Amino acid sequence: MNHATIMCDMDRPIEPGHFSTCEAGLEKHIVGCCSVDFPVAAVLPAGGSGERTGLSTPKQFCTFLNRPLISYTIQTFERVPWIQSIVVVVAKESLDLMMDIVHRFHHTKVLVVHGGSTRHRSIFNGVCALSKREDGTALVKPKVVIIHDAVRPFVEEDFLLKITMAAKEQGAAGAIRPLVSTVIAATSEGYLDHSLERTKYKASEMPQGFLYDVIYKAYLSCSESDFEFGTECLHLVLRYCGTNAKLIEGPPTLWKVTYKRDLAAAESIVKGTLSESACVVAGGSKRAAELARVLQKSMGVLGMEVDVISDLIGDNAKSLSSKWNFILISMNIHSLSEVEKTLSMLEDADRALLHPVVIIWEAQLWERSVERLTEISSALIRDRTPALIGQLLQA
Repeated sequence: MNHATIMCDMDRPIEPGHFSTCEAGLEKHIVGCCSVDFPVAAVLPAGGSGERTGLSTPKQFCTFLNRPLISYTIQTFERVPWIQSIVVVVAKESLDLMMDIVHRFHHTKVLVVHGGSTRHRSIFNGVCALSKREDGTALVKPKVVIIHDAVRPFVEEDFLLKITMAAKEQGAAGAIRPLVSTVIAATSEGYLDHSLERTKYKASEMPQGFLYDVIYKAYLSCSESDFEFGTECLHLVLRYCGTNAKLIEGPPTLWKVTYKRDLAAAESIVKGTLSESACVVAGGSKRAAELARVLQKSMGVLGMEVDVISDLIGDNAKSLSSKWNFILISMNIHSLSEVEKTLSMLEDADRALLHPVVIIWEAQLWERSVERLTEISSALIRDRTPALIGQLLQA
């Protein structure tokens, strides 16, 4: 198993990982579920070659923290309860790779389809897959379809909700951001022709939302030139359906992984998100519970939100849905059964994928070592160093 183990004397398993942009709280989930009483689906175009990264692997399939970038984006959408299905559109040569990712990371809402020769052709293939199967039989189409780039993993549920509701009311909606640079036009000889007044223009971003019938009609009506050279879905529905999209300013987290350096930035954001919270499993004994409370307080000083539970069964298992770092405290250094049991549970729940960490700590001298234990635990959770995988450290 891929577990970095620290032996600081006590059993502490794991700290598995995952990703999610900013996890929406329970209250947001309840609001979203209550507000969205119609079928919603997402299309994630992922057929690009990623030439601008300068890498041989398309950026959507580049891996960091043991998971490909596209899997993070899919996971973000799968964690939104009111999105029923997700169509991922990939190049034909990437179909097998994408199917392997779906199975390996337990993506349950995903349908993988092959893309076309251009962005618009790929998106249209994804839109069509929501209303009919490959054999031509009809499916129940969604009311609203969200289109989002597979290389923009940091979109939050509350913003998806805004786009979805605006699309339902207006027919189309899209994210925008302020321009950060002035846009200029050059002559064919390479001289300045004119510049645009930056305050009058916005950058079009993703996600975008559409009534299914609107975006489907736009693609049926558009020209070959649109399919070959166009990139903006909002323009298609305006031109061919007369649907003027509602524009909603989005947060800075909507940025797109475009260059090689962006992959490093994405990894840093994921690490930061993963290190925001932890769950201490006290193992049932009184001393373990006492230590868990001390850890909760000391790690809280470092800015980490820490819950304490007695085990990972029954109602406590709900912690699996909101925490990705786990510290198991066991008073018996000679028995690793608790550790093994907890590891198995977390792996089954898809929590042990991103360099999970196990800390085993012997209870005898914990009063004098808790500060050091806190530092080590926090560092492992924050850094998630691949070099520690499979190593046994003794402190």
